[in-house]
Amino acid sequence: MRFAIKTRPEHQTWEEIRDAWLAADELPLFESAWNWDHFYPLTGDMAGPNFEAWTMLGAFATATRRIRIGCQVTGMIYRHPAVLANMAATVDIMSGGRLELGIGAGWNQMECDAYGIALPPLKERFDRFDESCEVLISLLSNRTTDFDGRYYHLRDAYCEPKPVQQPHPPICIGGGGERRTLRSAARFAQHWNYPGGTIEEWKRKREVLHGHCADIGRDPGEILLSTHLRLTPEGDVGALVEAAAEWSEAGMELGIITLPPPHQAFVLEPLAQGLRKLAG
Repeated sequence: MRFAIKTRPEHQTWEEIRDAWLAADELPLFESAWNWDHFYPLTGDMAGPNFEAWTMLGAFATATRRIRIGCQVTGMIYRHPAVLANMAATVDIMSGGRLELGIGAGWNQMECDAYGIALPPLKERFDRFDESCEVLISLLSNRTTDFDGRYYHLRDAYCEPKPVQQPHPPICIGGGGERRTLRSAARFAQHWNYPGGTIEEWKRKREVLHGHCADIGRDPGEILLSTHLRLTPEGDVGALVEAAAEWSEAGMELGIITLPPPHQAFVLEPLAQGLRKLAG
């Protein structure tokens, strides 16, 4: 099993988040680091601090040297896919080809209501999401893009310079919806993140993903499988290692350790020591 960290950019200082990413960058056990794409905190005081995801990634692209970086996941309702494609290409170049492009359809009604951002009904949201994936991939991979969808229209569109990683940075799609999310993951993703739940539920959804892959003739082995492992506020490393061992036995490939705020960089070394026996 492989391991990553995820920092919640809420209720803490920039320095605390930065120090956690820099500490993870120095520990070879951790292969990637992630944040989330929200404008309000998801826990505690909704009026508290919460840093913006992609400007953080731009900073970490140059502050780190080894670890892969990504947002889990970018809400596609917040940005036009052509804008996001240019952002992704820039961050991939800034990082020397270490970007993981995490995307999802979006869901946070509170943020959308507060900012006046339209949150369409589920069907339209996922129809838009699939079109967004096509636009993103084409702009990052091709010299020019023409696209005439229901929601997006591009004509002789450029995204230059291109990202370091070709044909494009790996796409991570997060979520567990069996009809739309997993079908989109089968079509577009190199990485599927199961946000959380039981191992039994994950196994069932994995079979659904494999079914969608079979429908389009894709090898499901091309899609990395990950889930979240949550470190308690008390920093119970032993409990997290036990949970990781259960997921590893079940066949999970990547465990993304969600750190509780405020992030304390010193906890990463004991975590790495406890998890090394599971790493492969």
